[in-house]
Amino acid sequence: MSYYVGIDLHSDNNYIGILDKKDCRILSKKLPNDLDMVLNTLKPFKRKIKGVVVESTYNWYWLVDGLMEKKYKVHLANPAGMEQYSGMKYTDDKWDSFWLAHMLRLGILPEGYIYPKEIRPIRDLLRKRMMLVQHRTAYILSLQSMVSRNTGRKLKSSETKKLGHEELNILFPDKHLVMSAESNCEVIEFLNSQIDAIEKAVIKEVKLRYPFEKLLTVPGIGNILGITIMLESGDINRFQEVSNYSSYCRCVSSKKVSNGKKKGENNKKNGNKYLAWAYVEAANFMRRFCPQARSWHQRKVSKTNQILATKALSNKVARACYFIIKDQTDFDPEMLFK
Repeated sequence: MSYYVGIDLHSDNNYIGILDKKDCRILSKKLPNDLDMVLNTLKPFKRKIKGVVVESTYNWYWLVDGLMEKKYKVHLANPAGMEQYSGMKYTDDKWDSFWLAHMLRLGILPEGYIYPKEIRPIRDLLRKRMMLVQHRTAYILSLQSMVSRNTGRKLKSSETKKLGHEELNILFPDKHLVMSAESNCEVIEFLNSQIDAIEKAVIKEVKLRYPFEKLLTVPGIGNILGITIMLESGDINRFQEVSNYSSYCRCVSSKKVSNGKKKGENNKKNGNKYLAWAYVEAANFMRRFCPQARSWHQRKVSKTNQILATKALSNKVARACYFIIKDQTDFDPEMLFK
């Protein structure tokens, strides 16, 4: 007899459902999020378990890693790809766990990618860097707004970062404004130090490896962006087509169109937000350093606007990077912008 296990995972508890090959319910049990309790519950069935499905929630690391260490065949379910019978009137955690096991038994489970445990901490550290960069940008914009509001001057980001105590006293006549601006400057300086420390740690631990070294031939992609793309993409062969990769990078529109009219939106958050950020950053750098990209971007801006043009350029960069990684070729601007 073969068994199939579904685990509906929540923040502080999980619900285990076990089915046999005839879809008969063998066990259903609600447990706290304790690995030993989960393993003890599954232990009597271990030899006959064909697979364990864990729902891909924000806190799946501990459970998937623990099950894999005990030699269970684990599948990570993609919630965005699962659709239950729309006529269902009532569902709960018990039903959801059996539904996961049922899809595994039928071979129709939409699966997510289980990222290798050994490299996951470095990837998460880079994600922390991105968060700090966004916070730094918020404080820089706040300081620029304060200067513009009180003096009428417009400072560039590079000028804002260089403001010191003397410059602030010249800009602002009121001591309270100076104090407010100094607090912004101190936070920006602290965030700069943290971002630099993370970058040094990441570059020390991880180098761009085959087949991702070719990313450095793309104008605007340096070590940090290249490593981010490498770690977030994982195994590039898991994307069968370039369109799958571009969609995963959130570089395509999510709107529904029928008869030339917009009829709504699909799930715009489907995909990897860190790759989306990385390719927008790469697009912004590329239009600075690549004349063909700058000309293409300017033509796009004349037809739409700055934001849509940059997003369209990021889509082209993502598609180009897919083939650069897959085919191991250098970046060719004539090929991309012909």
